[in-house]
Amino acid sequence: MNGVLPDHADRRRAAYRRGHRAEWIALAALMLKGYRPIGRRVSFAGGEIDLIVQRWNTIAFVEVKARSRRDDAREAIDAAKRRRFSRAVRAWIGRNTWCAGMTFRADAVFVGTREWPAHIADAFTIEGL
Repeated sequence: MNGVLPDHADRRRAAYRRGHRAEWIALAALMLKGYRPIGRRVSFAGGEIDLIVQRWNTIAFVEVKARSRRDDAREAIDAAKRRRFSRAVRAWIGRNTWCAGMTFRADAVFVGTREWPAHIADAFTIEGL
């Protein structure tokens, strides 16, 4: 570090910590709504699922986005991210046959500074499912 501006590695570490914290906040908010955690930071087929939670007969695959404002977080889930996410979801379902017959959903939780997390059920479509 040069003493004035953080270097690339410092920025990456800070972003990692911010994302990690946002995932814990999102999970706590979902648990308060009655969701049970199944997985966290699950990687399959070149994609990552931030959270996997279950409530009754529904399994929600959750993308968590943290920005200083929640509205900025909504814009961060682009088409490429949805494709990678969908690929990971399909791979996870294929390896977890116990969930056959359940309802699957792609949710999002947007975490902003000093704002309660916004949980959006069915935020986007799981491609190929």
